[in-house]
Amino acid sequence: MTLMLAAADRGFTLSLNGMILIDQSPDHPAFYVGRGRERMDMYRGNFEIEDYLEERVPLTHAVVDGNHVHLSFAEGQPPAMTLIVDKGVIQCMAAGSHFNRFWMRVRAEAGEHVYGGGEQMSYFDMRGRRFPLWTSEPGVGRDKTTEITLRADLMGKAGGDYYHTNYPQPTYLSSRRYALHVDTTAYSVFDFRNEAFHEIEVWAIPRIIELFAKTTFVQLVDQLSRRFGRQPQLPDWVLDGAIIGLKDGENSLSRLDAILAAGVKVCGLWCEDWVGLRHTSFGARLFWDWRADETRYPNLKGRIVELRKKGIRFLGYVNPYLCVDGSLFHEAAMKGFLALTDMGGVALVDFGEFQCGVVDFTNPQAKDWFAERVIGQNMLDYGLSGWMADFGEYLPIDVHLRNGADAKLMHNAWPTIWAEVNARAVERRHMTGEALFFMRAGFTGVQAHCPLLWAGDQSVDFSRHDGLVTVICGALSSGLLGNAYHHSDIGGYTSLFGNVRTAELIMRWTEMAAFTAVMRTHEGNRPRDNLQIDQDEAVLHHFARMTDLHVRLKPYLKALSREARDTGLPLQRPLFLHYEADDQAYTIQDAYLLGPDLLVAPVWKAGESERQLYLPGPERWVHLWSGIEYAGGEEITIAAPIGQPPVFYRAQSSWAALFKGLAGNARPAG
Repeated sequence: MTLMLAAADRGFTLSLNGMILIDQSPDHPAFYVGRGRERMDMYRGNFEIEDYLEERVPLTHAVVDGNHVHLSFAEGQPPAMTLIVDKGVIQCMAAGSHFNRFWMRVRAEAGEHVYGGGEQMSYFDMRGRRFPLWTSEPGVGRDKTTEITLRADLMGKAGGDYYHTNYPQPTYLSSRRYALHVDTTAYSVFDFRNEAFHEIEVWAIPRIIELFAKTTFVQLVDQLSRRFGRQPQLPDWVLDGAIIGLKDGENSLSRLDAILAAGVKVCGLWCEDWVGLRHTSFGARLFWDWRADETRYPNLKGRIVELRKKGIRFLGYVNPYLCVDGSLFHEAAMKGFLALTDMGGVALVDFGEFQCGVVDFTNPQAKDWFAERVIGQNMLDYGLSGWMADFGEYLPIDVHLRNGADAKLMHNAWPTIWAEVNARAVERRHMTGEALFFMRAGFTGVQAHCPLLWAGDQSVDFSRHDGLVTVICGALSSGLLGNAYHHSDIGGYTSLFGNVRTAELIMRWTEMAAFTAVMRTHEGNRPRDNLQIDQDEAVLHHFARMTDLHVRLKPYLKALSREARDTGLPLQRPLFLHYEADDQAYTIQDAYLLGPDLLVAPVWKAGESERQLYLPGPERWVHLWSGIEYAGGEEITIAAPIGQPPVFYRAQSSWAALFKGLAGNARPAG
């Protein structure tokens, strides 16, 4: 990769492998600095953010001195900022501390596509839209034109919008085969609305801006995954069936027995409520003290051993908060491990009729204590093989932390630190690649610590911005940045305002999940109001067949997991990753490649029994269920009854024999 700085008429150009990315002149400045006063209000993970911009000034005058660029407001004035260009990195050095806003413009081209931004749920191609990058609750509905989003906004500022995400990352990948990353944890914005340029906004002066370029997208993803961190292979056991999520106390075990009797392939039992419950006006909530409640689960440790003998692992739940009425809160407070208020007292966060302290992971001793005392002793030593590591996006922005950093600058960094705590606990027990924790929150570098993403809290429906289809977009966007493994709550999670699961939704979601890295169910936020997989005979039968199909895919998934370890390539891939010459492949976000050999186009709209889809070319594709061969480079309409999701394999695939064997496993339902 060659990054070339060249002086131009009263300005300069910066080229990457011959592509001009920055073209600075007095009439068209590429850099601006300014000052603003932000307002950030957090309410249970949701944020209202606005900026009062006091000044924005272009840096119109540039002097190139070797690999240094001195930028000033006008000729004859001292530099306000110096750029140092070296080996794919632009280092930014501001003169003084007056400015707290930064803008940079990168040249765009007609027809260019841009992807990334962390995990984006609504739009895979980000071109034409503006994306603030701030970890938060993604919101309910996420579409301001819908009633459910409006009602969620009115109820608790919780409606969200298309850009809200648990996992932002200031990195984008261009169809011009380059990527750009801003090394900052500050609130930032990627604005791709202008035809001539992409504008990057940061509410701080970024330390460095990194550029990457390769001749193919496969090579570029490999490069990015090495930069942000490679994940270990998936545990072998997780490919042996579905992880069944039940939160029904001791009754979870008897329900599991019935699910097994129906022929479901099960690799894990996931019980969020292993820590017990508290009852509030909002309903049952978990008791956030992170130790087994053997009143709710009698002899749980022994039951875990029994499950293990049957090839079934037990998984739980944890987050980085400690409830004030639990034993761990007092232990952490006595040791000085909790974040503080302005007055020096322990900062408490209201989670709805109970309060919690924030474990201060900027204190190395607190980080070690949580990894060993909570996760190591209370979870791994107890027998847990995995857990949901929740709420990484919830760091309050007004607390005082041990390292002295502004909580607004630590907020985006918090998910990565939280992932590191979990990974440290696993590593100390020599269980990396064996124990599996999964997270919804993320930021730069989470890839190096978190072995599996989950897509967060989708609505229990087929909606365009918060339903089934969004988890495909989330997998594709995060996968390009080195997150090889992605999965979701089968059937969705959020049920509000009378919005409840249908049997059709669960079955369609199950079909998609069978062709991802991990299958896992969730009872949702209102289990008693929503259909569960073991409450409908047709749903359970369908689920059993899909888990059997998933298990039959194990040799292929295992090979993809090894490839991910070695190259960083995600299991779920956009079509253009392997079909770069096919222009139409760059615009598709509701279908994906599972590895190089399978194309999956889930049915994501209610009431549909056929699906229009595009087969990339040049290639020949075999329909998994009928065996009919189709030419690539064409859009087709295929029958897709429940039980036969639209799946195709490459006619020349070395895995063709395995794929042919899947067809007899799943027939149309009913």
